[in-house]
Amino acid sequence: MSDNDLATTAQEMVAPGKGILAADESVATISKRFAALGIESTFETRRQYRELLLTAPDISTYVSGVILYDETLRQGLTDGTPFADILNKSGIFPGIKVDTGAKALAGAPGETITEGLDGLRERIAEYVDLGARFAKWRAVITIAEDGRPTRNAIATNAHALARYAALCQEGGLVPIVEPEVLMDGDHSIERSYEVTSETLRTVFGELAGQGVRFEDMVLKPSMVIAGKKASLQADIQEVAEETVRCLLNTVPAAVPGVAFLSGGQSADVATAHLNAMSKMGPLPWSLSFSYGRALQDPALATWKGDQANVDAAQKALYHRVRLNGIARSGEYTPEMEEAA
Repeated sequence: MSDNDLATTAQEMVAPGKGILAADESVATISKRFAALGIESTFETRRQYRELLLTAPDISTYVSGVILYDETLRQGLTDGTPFADILNKSGIFPGIKVDTGAKALAGAPGETITEGLDGLRERIAEYVDLGARFAKWRAVITIAEDGRPTRNAIATNAHALARYAALCQEGGLVPIVEPEVLMDGDHSIERSYEVTSETLRTVFGELAGQGVRFEDMVLKPSMVIAGKKASLQADIQEVAEETVRCLLNTVPAAVPGVAFLSGGQSADVATAHLNAMSKMGPLPWSLSFSYGRALQDPALATWKGDQANVDAAQKALYHRVRLNGIARSGEYTPEMEEAA
């Protein structure tokens, strides 16, 4: 894929009114979510659930791409049609998670480094052959009272993100660069701003150093938000203002779009935050969404592993993506939550 094609794909991934559905949970992660609802996790039940998501009627109106897991990219409909073909035919880009997870960082207790660079060039080539158009790599940054994150954790994760992104662009995939500052803990929104700013500055320094083309990528950051256990929680507007201020100070204008992760926020709060930020234009880049649980949870809870509930679950998913599509124009209201 040429540079122009990558740039066009990146722009279309953050097209107005659309966002990205993150459905890239590992087998272990999706099995935990299934278990919480009493659903047996097998190759077939996971396939059925992903088919439910990917074939939901009309979601292409609000979904530009879907991030898949390795298992899912190799699966298909009951008749054998690959999921990637179904997505491509509906105008939705298939994407693929290419990292192999966060592992303990040597010499840094409580911190992690995301692995998966070994053999990545070859895996990218295979994923392109399987129909993928973009990829995702998630780095995890933890805030804690013991001084975390260390400079080492931020720097090593930023370097890995940059190496991944360079390999993706070389191999013909648009890289989603995801540095997630976790909401876990009791840190303030001020501390979140400080760590997120340092992380993003370091990431873009490494991206530049590796020759990554900013116009051919999408950024997937966490919002600037207080820890879940913080005694003082910022309201919707403050989160929006602090997040946009952070991005303006760290993200180059050449990046076509910022597709936020939800990071454990409830579905309605994640939508409200996006809506508030969308009102704060004009901005150098598009603001979009790349939510996982904040889009999937209502559908999964409706399905419950029962194929008789597929239609209702797909309607729940459509409702969620529609509200976030509306939030991208700043026209979402809480009253819309009840209008499923």
